[in-house]
Amino acid sequence: MTDWSLGSLFTGRLVRLAARQAEDNTSLSRWSEDAEFTRLMMGHPAVPRPPEAFEDKKDHRDDGRHFNFTFRTIADDKLIGYGGLEMSWSNQEAHLWIGIGEPEYRGKGYGTDAMHLLVNYAFRELGAYRVSLNVFGFNLRAMHVYERLGFVNEGAKREAIYRDGQRFDDYSMSLLRPEWEVLEHYQTVQVVPELAG
Repeated sequence: MTDWSLGSLFTGRLVRLAARQAEDNTSLSRWSEDAEFTRLMMGHPAVPRPPEAFEDKKDHRDDGRHFNFTFRTIADDKLIGYGGLEMSWSNQEAHLWIGIGEPEYRGKGYGTDAMHLLVNYAFRELGAYRVSLNVFGFNLRAMHVYERLGFVNEGAKREAIYRDGQRFDDYSMSLLRPEWEVLEHYQTVQVVPELAG
């Protein structure tokens, strides 16, 4: 069980939120060559990108709206993914995005743990009232995780995504502060014991 009391803002059961480092660009470039990963993350065509493409040309870290993190494992400090929040202060809304780039860490609870941390950060640290995200209709694994965390499907841009000769909806989901406050996962996070290490 993870204690969601004060003090665990950046550290979960399996991962921690960290700042991106220059040496992370090599991993980001490698992940861009993983078509499955790239197509789950973005609606535009998958394109491999060199490490230089990930250098901060326009630094959003201090613009007061973007809060970007990398995900590192608690066990060995391995970089496995990234995500962040874009805050609309006037609406008290944080738009969330997440990706686990290392294939061997997908589907094993690391993404769920990272989601907990980002949602917790949005409500506790940013004072958000609403956390929103988008998910493609073919990403059933992610949709299941979001629903388990309390996110509500608000609707879809119908057939907005075209992949391999098929059309898929682009779903909008959200979690409101009152919903987050009463959910059991706000108090504790259940992790499969053999994955907890």
